[in-house]
Amino acid sequence: MMLDIQNLYVSYQGIKALRGVSLQVDRGEMVAIIGSNGAGKSTLLNAISRLVPAGEGRIVFNGVDLRRSIAHKVARLGVLQVPEGRQILGEMTVLENLQVGQLALGGRPAKYSLSDVYALFPVLEERHAQLGGTLSGGQQQMLAIGRAMMGAPEVLLLDEPSLGLSPLMTDQVFAALGRLNADGLTVMLVEQNAHRALELTSRAYVLDRGLVVREGKSRDLADDPSIIASYLGV
Repeated sequence: MMLDIQNLYVSYQGIKALRGVSLQVDRGEMVAIIGSNGAGKSTLLNAISRLVPAGEGRIVFNGVDLRRSIAHKVARLGVLQVPEGRQILGEMTVLENLQVGQLALGGRPAKYSLSDVYALFPVLEERHAQLGGTLSGGQQQMLAIGRAMMGAPEVLLLDEPSLGLSPLMTDQVFAALGRLNADGLTVMLVEQNAHRALELTSRAYVLDRGLVVREGKSRDLADDPSIIASYLGV
């Protein structure tokens, strides 16, 4: 088991954002985390990345307790997050943004080369000298994923990658994620578009007010009337 989370609690100003969340992600899986706004999805990723402090519980990655670590060391273990809003460096070029991603290597061998990123996202090669802040939203999302690739992820955490993207650009981004997973990359996907998330992934967890309320194979959840009514907009 690559990532094992047990009985995780996270609180903000006395409000419990996560209330005993437990889940597992195996090597090579693509797992979705779905739920309504405020369910705790982003908090979960940020707790794994050590961007927010966790209370009780365990976050174990490849046998290492991440709760004993700090954010940049978690990244250097290969736990890399593509954050909501992308957070690319707008005053740096596309190439420079990708090179920044290599800081997460921390002496580990590279897993993806610049040519690998460009093969997955040809527009980034075309615009390698362009400032990141001048790219479209979809191109910035590609750049954020490419930057994470340059850090040799063992597990890639994605927070709302389709947010603000056109349907066509969402298709392109999700197709790229599918190719990365098919090549063996472990992916944990937080996504408001539950329908697309369940299409792309093999397993899923449903969060509601900080609790895991359902889990199972994505295709089974996608066909479940209660999930359809609550999360798929039908």
